Amino acid sequence: MRQYLRDRVRMSVDAVEHLFGGLGTSILALAAVLMLLLVGLACLVGVGLRVVPSAAKAVRSTANRERTRLSSWARDLPVPPPVPADLPGVLRDRWIRRECAFVAVHATIGFGLGVLGLTMPISAVQNLLFPLYFWFLPPELGGPGFVNWRIDGLPDALVVGLMGVGWLAATVALGPTMAHLQSLPGRRLLTSPRDVDTSLRIAELTATRAAALDAHAVELRRIERSLHDGAQNRLVAVTVLLGAARRALARDPARAEEILDRAHESAELALAELRTVVRGILPPVLDDRGLTAALDGLAAGCGVPCTVDVDVRGRCAASVEATAYFVVAEALTNVARHSGAGTAAVTVHRNADRLHVSVVDDGRGGADEGNGSGIGGIRRRVDAHDGRFTLTSPPGGPTTLLVELPCGS
Repeated sequence: MRQYLRDRVRMSVDAVEHLFGGLGTSILALAAVLMLLLVGLACLVGVGLRVVPSAAKAVRSTANRERTRLSSWARDLPVPPPVPADLPGVLRDRWIRRECAFVAVHATIGFGLGVLGLTMPISAVQNLLFPLYFWFLPPELGGPGFVNWRIDGLPDALVVGLMGVGWLAATVALGPTMAHLQSLPGRRLLTSPRDVDTSLRIAELTATRAAALDAHAVELRRIERSLHDGAQNRLVAVTVLLGAARRALARDPARAEEILDRAHESAELALAELRTVVRGILPPVLDDRGLTAALDGLAAGCGVPCTVDVDVRGRCAASVEATAYFVVAEALTNVARHSGAGTAAVTVHRNADRLHVSVVDDGRGGADEGNGSGIGGIRRRVDAHDGRFTLTSPPGGPTTLLVELPCGS
């Protein structure tokens, strides 16, 4: 029950945040609708046709703001092509028609849901706190919000406080649903038309497949290089030492025993390097104890003090967990080697069907994907899973690495 209440509170806070963001874009949509109405009236007298492309660009700008907002919430929305510069092109553009429908819906329903969604928590706070300050107000003034009757004493103020409990319950119960309803027009109308969406998805899957093949090839080269430079050389040394020990056995038994000791030591080193290679492919702790324990192990072995915060209920697919592990391992290696950081923080949480991974350090910044630091390998692994990779590293720091991986529902 405690976990359920925590989840509901977290969902409600997120819902209020999304409703507030949706209210902002709905105000922009309302301005776009008014502009469209003015342009339409001007077209009736023949003077508005020349500004139709400019009005379409204003609608596109509003729609793109909503795309950005919704993409930061859950799945990405496709970016449309540029607005045509001529009137016939604008009238034929199916993206523009869908965006005009979106601003009309979002400016009305989205605006109303945003206002109501913010009214509920504000009313809850005002009513709950009213018993603490009601004596500073004239009794005939009434209470906050919709409370317009006379407040004669503490009992009346406590009734207003109980109304605040009702507003709070309404926020917790209805907030997530209202946020979902407010975002629904954008998710339906700001996607690409069906045939365009199919072609974009084909191109996206082609790029994803290429990234997966590249990541697979890079991983095979890494494994081959690790085996060739490490375990293989150790095993060759064991073979040479065993041959030398066999030749020295008859002539100098003491020397043969010394050589056998060296061969035994080389064999143990070869086994240790083989274990390292195997753990690099799929760490046993990741399979046995899950992502949290695996990342705790990485943080414990990091050369920089590192905190780990993992909030993932259940298990994701093995490939997704392995990719998240690889991302954190490579990022912490870069932090220890290149950043000069004093601390680092790893945060992993799951939101619906997306796994979010962030690695933040307080180092000198200036991380560059093209300088051979392993960031390119992280991007290839993330692209292979159809995920998102973002690196922010201004000179002077801090460096923030964000990864989103699809992990099913």
